[in-house]
Amino acid sequence: MTRVLIAASECVPLVKTGGLADVIGALPAALAGEGTEARVILPGYPAVLSRIGAEPLGKAGGATDLGAAPGLDTAVSGPARLLAARVGELDLFVLDAPERFSREGGLYETGGRDWPDNAERFAALSQAAAGVAQDGVTLGDGTTWRPDVLHANDWQTGLAPIYAALRAAPSTARRVPSVLTIHNISYQGLMDAALAPHLGLPPAGFGQGWEFHGRLGFLKGGLMVADRITTVSPGYAREILTPEFGMGLEGVLKSRETVLSGILNGADTAVWDPATDAAITSPFDATDLAGKTACRDALLQEFGLEPGDGPLVGLVSRLTWQKGIDLLVEALPRLLSRGGRLAVLGSGETGLETALRNASHAYRGQVGVRIGYDEALSHRIFAGSDAVAVPSRFEPCGLTQLYALRYGALPVVARTGGLGDTVIDATPAALMSRSATGFVHTPGDADSLAHAFDRLADAMADAEIHTAMQRSAMDQPVGWGPSARDYAALYRGLLG
Repeated sequence: MTRVLIAASECVPLVKTGGLADVIGALPAALAGEGTEARVILPGYPAVLSRIGAEPLGKAGGATDLGAAPGLDTAVSGPARLLAARVGELDLFVLDAPERFSREGGLYETGGRDWPDNAERFAALSQAAAGVAQDGVTLGDGTTWRPDVLHANDWQTGLAPIYAALRAAPSTARRVPSVLTIHNISYQGLMDAALAPHLGLPPAGFGQGWEFHGRLGFLKGGLMVADRITTVSPGYAREILTPEFGMGLEGVLKSRETVLSGILNGADTAVWDPATDAAITSPFDATDLAGKTACRDALLQEFGLEPGDGPLVGLVSRLTWQKGIDLLVEALPRLLSRGGRLAVLGSGETGLETALRNASHAYRGQVGVRIGYDEALSHRIFAGSDAVAVPSRFEPCGLTQLYALRYGALPVVARTGGLGDTVIDATPAALMSRSATGFVHTPGDADSLAHAFDRLADAMADAEIHTAMQRSAMDQPVGWGPSARDYAALYRGLLG
């Protein structure tokens, strides 16, 4: 049995801002089927502590108080303790450091600005993860839990491999090998370089270690030290080696290309299952699509949309430039000219929210927009839509298109990152072989997106082609099984 400590800043069902949380929440259970025992270490945000039944520095309640986290510098963390808890199938370690995590606001920012002590907050999390990984921890039953591998995720735990290496030096008796997964290289954790000594990082490691254009780079430092680097799709692993997608770190990644690989994310197929989903109007599966028609009718009514003779397209997304929302607005007239309808759920940049609201007023009855996020409504959009648009300029993996496949909503996606890895374009050959699952267009190109909407409308006009594509989409393996096998093999390879 391989033991892995997964260090991350968010995790479903406790706290979530994006796809990272979905991955961390689903991966441990999938790994268990591959003979790998995984525990997750998280910050003690108020939402986490309330879920595990612990108050900051109070009685542990439903959690077990393990005392001080090994390796933790309280000058960085403030008063802190390590808790152990179990939520559903997740075994957790929680760093309860009230000065750093017990606060209202976002996980990483408040009022649109980063928390000023983010360096200390996530250095503390990285220190705690490294301490547990390197030294182990005594559990409530008196046994010692010590991982074989440390698995860090994104910049928030990018320093964990560094701290683990520092704790192992100069002794060579035991150094826990580490993996660092890049979920989105755009977010790098760039901090004031003057903080390095305060965070326990010796000057000797600055120049060729954690320095990035004169700043302290949490992600860059981890990339230099981790034994293996992964990202969330094979396509993105190739893209980040280039200046267009590497965000300034392509040189670092090229120098470490031999330890870089892409392992595709999966979807939680128990949560995202149209045959059992309690949030949708009517259940359905690939053998009986009648329920999907009922879901489509209900979605039109819920968004106040008039029936049309074209595709009903859903959009569930953060409304940002990266996600290509401006391209969708530009291509929208083409979709509507083919009798299409658009149902939008999301929030983000003010200008894009305004553009979509304006579209809903200009095309009343054809475009419906809900600003915000509603988990149950997102399920109803996937269930009721004929297609789901994901026009991202770049997309490390993407889960939206996986959910769309699962619900027979044909993905209309840009050819980038994990989108291109998971959607089979409706080329003539793919249509003939009944393998097509969606429509792929050129990233960053509104005309190409508009042409994809044309191809979608043409396919839907042929009932036989449309039904074959729906069934092929729903038959695609989108779960965590293959990815868990790849991660388990990666961990075993580190152990010799």
